[in-house]
Amino acid sequence: MKIKITLAQNFALTLADAAHNVERRLDMSLGAIRGISYAEYRLLKSLGDAPQSRASRVDLAHQIGITPSGITRALRPLEKLGVVKTVKAERDAAAVSKALAAIADACRSDRNVMPTIVDAAKAYCTEQEICDVLREVFGQHQDRPEF
Repeated sequence: MKIKITLAQNFALTLADAAHNVERRLDMSLGAIRGISYAEYRLLKSLGDAPQSRASRVDLAHQIGITPSGITRALRPLEKLGVVKTVKAERDAAAVSKALAAIADACRSDRNVMPTIVDAAKAYCTEQEICDVLREVFGQHQDRPEF
């Protein structure tokens, strides 16, 4: 049985095959010269391009096109080598708890919430932790179908 492929599909497959070959060659070259894979290079490049060379795993995942857990797995050996450093491990747990509680208090009052969010970011609270507090206080938005 023969499958009929359009010209556009054939071009897309050829392009994907060429990209795969280039990535494989880059992977071999980087591995031989620097001891890292092309995927690790892309991760380090994205991290280096981030403001102050800091980025969340979720942001890196969106930039590179893999899952946040994939970023975690890719960073683990780089952390052991001392190439990258996790900031979350260095943060003051008491300051984080205090900052998140301040956000919740501001949400429950008439105060401006933004200064407390800025303070939480300075205490190295993650975006997820801040959003969790906001969801806890305000709830999760639910779209209503419109007919």
